[in-house]
Amino acid sequence: MNICVIGSGYVGLVTGACFAEFGVQVVCVDKDEKKIEGLEKGIMPIYEPGLDELVARNVKEGRLSFTTDTPEAVRNALVVFIAVPTPSRPDGGTDLSFVEAVAREVGQHMDGYKVIVTKSTVPVGTSVKVRKWIEESFGDNPSSPRFSTASNPEFLREGAAIGDFMRPDRVVLGTEDVEAEAILKDLYRPLYLNETPVVMTNVATAELTKYAANAFLATKISFINEVADLCEDVGADVQAIARGIGLDNRIGKKFLHAGPGFGGSCFPKDTRSLAHFAAEAGGSFEIVEAVIRVNDKRPERMIEKIVDVLDGDAQNKTVSVLGLSFKPETDDMRDAPSIDILQGMIERGAQVRAYDPQAMDEARKVLPGVMMCESSYEACEGGDVLVLMTEWNQFRMLDLGRVKELLSRPTIVDLRNVYKPDPMRKAGFTYISVGR
Repeated sequence: MNICVIGSGYVGLVTGACFAEFGVQVVCVDKDEKKIEGLEKGIMPIYEPGLDELVARNVKEGRLSFTTDTPEAVRNALVVFIAVPTPSRPDGGTDLSFVEAVAREVGQHMDGYKVIVTKSTVPVGTSVKVRKWIEESFGDNPSSPRFSTASNPEFLREGAAIGDFMRPDRVVLGTEDVEAEAILKDLYRPLYLNETPVVMTNVATAELTKYAANAFLATKISFINEVADLCEDVGADVQAIARGIGLDNRIGKKFLHAGPGFGGSCFPKDTRSLAHFAAEAGGSFEIVEAVIRVNDKRPERMIEKIVDVLDGDAQNKTVSVLGLSFKPETDDMRDAPSIDILQGMIERGAQVRAYDPQAMDEARKVLPGVMMCESSYEACEGGDVLVLMTEWNQFRMLDLGRVKELLSRPTIVDLRNVYKPDPMRKAGFTYISVGR
């Protein structure tokens, strides 16, 4: 089977490379000539563990290729995945302009039956719009080809995306006709053989499933962050509480980690979008709206923690920061909590020194006032406080003696609860964490 994936960003590139690993002939398409040239040379536009090796192997074996020629890729494919960006609009809605442009271009170049699959995260009803845009592109052509539309939402975690694709918890396929259903089941046959649960449903349900999943996970994060705030008020330990409730199988232990709030390309955008299209549908999603409010307030609470250990005044103080990406194992800075927190510290007069294992280049674009350092220990030099912002594994076993020598004051604000309070205080640090 030949497929094309339009959009060679995070979702599109991982999707294309993983399907190629299944033995499918895949063409990844992007309008960005520089990105395609880089991919042809083996240069990845994103950091994702194992992706460069996966791409190189499948390019070498002739199953994966890259192009800017959308018409040719569409004509040669039976299944066309749309995996372009769907950014937030200022009102919280979803910008579908990239999806619309792709749908119209696909329609102009279809020369036979195709299954058009929306992989991008889109509001309910988008596949109906995709069908309309494709049909409008046909004009008055009496021999317009048949096609099906489908929704196949992605559930890829940055930093673990290849494993999530190859060994998923589930695959959701939303279709409206048996022909498209049969083709997509055949495409995902390797996962059927692994007994992966496949949820077959209609398109609207598939579209909403992705939002419901992300909104629920975001709710768990905002919930435990509010519990952490209460713990600080009453002297309780949020980590013990998270364990105590997480061992209940009805709740589960995942996403119960108190910290600076959620970020990244999915949770902030998807919660805003869900609240927006729920309102457009004539109702409201009050739980999600509360989740958004809690998360929006989180950076200020973290800033207060840092300022407090600086005796209430950040002016001319040096803040050393470890971790900038929104989570470990990615260079993604989209909606990263570090952005608002560090900008807030700079506005209060602080000098900020920072290090991240992968996100430095992306961080420079959104945090121009931050001095980027070459290592964890360089970032610590002369710091009045060390802030642990992102829980990269290499920050879990720092040489604390060396850190203490490099800091001008032995003070740590651990926004990810990486270390245990008592040992840190016995080691001579003023140690502040979240909810403990």
